[in-house]
Amino acid sequence: MKSFPPRLHALLASQSRHAVVIRRGPAKTSCTLLWDRSNDEFRIGQWMRGRIHERNCDLSADGKYFIYFVLNGKWETEVKGAWTAISRAPYLKALSLYPKGDCWGGGGLFSEDGSFWLDGGHDEPLSVSDLVRRISREQSGLCFGSSSLGSYPGAEPLGTYALRLVRDGWTFEGKLESSNHTFGFRKLGQFGWTLRKIAHANFSPNPGKGCYWDEHELVHGEEGMRIRCDHWEWADVDRNRLVWATDGKLFAGQFGQSGMAGELLLHDFNAMKFTAIKAPY
Repeated sequence: MKSFPPRLHALLASQSRHAVVIRRGPAKTSCTLLWDRSNDEFRIGQWMRGRIHERNCDLSADGKYFIYFVLNGKWETEVKGAWTAISRAPYLKALSLYPKGDCWGGGGLFSEDGSFWLDGGHDEPLSVSDLVRRISREQSGLCFGSSSLGSYPGAEPLGTYALRLVRDGWTFEGKLESSNHTFGFRKLGQFGWTLRKIAHANFSPNPGKGCYWDEHELVHGEEGMRIRCDHWEWADVDRNRLVWATDGKLFAGQFGQSGMAGELLLHDFNAMKFTAIKAPY
């Protein structure tokens, strides 16, 4: 059987230089790491036997708390086989824990003040922390006032992912291909360059990809040069630089007049192996 490199996805805190990297693989094995973007150092959080759904995750603006949705398929357990949790970033030990029992929705988003709301119906919580406050979707500024995905017709397959991207500075372009639920987002870089994210919700994915996966390209001006970056599974604009993940590695580069320059390998996640780690709380 062909093996594939680990899948990577990062969440950048908007009010601090911290980030959380979600590493997935092999199969339903996930781990999280703290990424200090001020010096590009990485520190392991925790591993788990379960599939973290990265599009349903979020990091608080100050980088202190992490909300994640995970599936392990053990439906007879108290967490009902799929659940949402709030933890101290970058760890996975739950401060608040909400059994879900299915994969319709799940996860949630933080507001600017650190409160959060959950997406979809959840069972009664198994634990609730007073460190983080739950609010309703309607109370959250993340819904862009009183609206939510209604502002983005057809974006429902993306769930909270579309809201998180727009909150974090991406512009929603709409549906690109009606046949397989493909949506476009863009974020302005430097020197006239724009990073485009092409978000797929495709239930017949290519080998090595899940049902939900992203592609990227760099575009210069309105009708200018296009540089396809199909191998980038995650990418974002981090202040004055471009950061991206491919082949189980995280890179950074600078925008230049002719595209991206100064490519730098930040970290290689390929050799990591599951290790039981206890959270320090």
